[in-house]
Amino acid sequence: MSKDEPKPALASPAVPKTNPLERLTSPGSNRPSSLSRDIGFVGLGRMGTAMAANLAAAGARVTAYVRRPDRMQKLEALYLKPTTDITRLFECEIVISMLPNDDAAREIVFGRNDTGLVGLADGLMPGAIHLSMSTISTTTASLLASEHTRYGQGYVAAPVFGNPTAARARQLFIIAAGPPADVERCRPLFADIGQQTFVIGTNPADANLFKLLGNMMTATALEALGEVVAVIRKRGLDPKPFVDLMTVTFYGGRVHRIYGDKIAGQNYEAGFVMPLALKDVRLALTEAENAGVPMPSVGVVRDRMITGIARGYAELDWTALGLIAAEEAGITPTSAVTAN
Repeated sequence: MSKDEPKPALASPAVPKTNPLERLTSPGSNRPSSLSRDIGFVGLGRMGTAMAANLAAAGARVTAYVRRPDRMQKLEALYLKPTTDITRLFECEIVISMLPNDDAAREIVFGRNDTGLVGLADGLMPGAIHLSMSTISTTTASLLASEHTRYGQGYVAAPVFGNPTAARARQLFIIAAGPPADVERCRPLFADIGQQTFVIGTNPADANLFKLLGNMMTATALEALGEVVAVIRKRGLDPKPFVDLMTVTFYGGRVHRIYGDKIAGQNYEAGFVMPLALKDVRLALTEAENAGVPMPSVGVVRDRMITGIARGYAELDWTALGLIAAEEAGITPTSAVTAN
């Protein structure tokens, strides 16, 4: 189909807001499934693979675009339909992307002439929705939304809070923003991926801003945890009772409970690796600078992450901020889990 030819419009019948898609119940499960939908998926890393597998387990027909044929057998075992041909996604009503950065997100939407990659904007039918669950800048989110609008397609931003373990357990928190009708069409998929969805407005870029700033609150908490644990260890004490005390009293949130135990136990096994975390830190600092807001604590985290990567910790989780704090205090790591 050439770009100048009209694309067949998707049927979008009016449906009740409380149940925008026809949903069926999978045998042996009380959870509704997405059997009425053909879903495309781009970005099959650890997070994306877990999310796509959950959609398939809930009954969706998930076509997964990958560039490496050697990954196809593993994805087939998860009941996905892997393909190295991106045009197989163009008949899908919703295509989800879970990509690592702005460049990858732009490439998948705009395509690349030098490699012959056809972008989603050029290939999707009018009425289809690109559901971007990637953590990207607000500038790129706005650019992608504008491009899809130009071709009569929908664009919803829905980045998530959670790591691959949470993704496998459907425990992600989803921050969604976009045109209300498009968000409603995506809601059944959110239920198959995460535990709770927060719809924050109609501008997709706002969801990405919330995600970046939320990650900064986590990153600065990890830095503070790393520093106080280093003080306790330097005094020859076990940091675990301190973490238990603080999480039972003043700091009982998920970040302090989950990551506090990991830092106290010197467990830096990869979940959200340092380079990806640093990418988010840099994006957040850019957002803050554009708004004229200083973020000095986030600047400290940026420098710590750069230090960690320079020391060879690129494959470690961002809890390795605790490892860096310990090293700066002259503490030698003991029995630390440092990689997958």
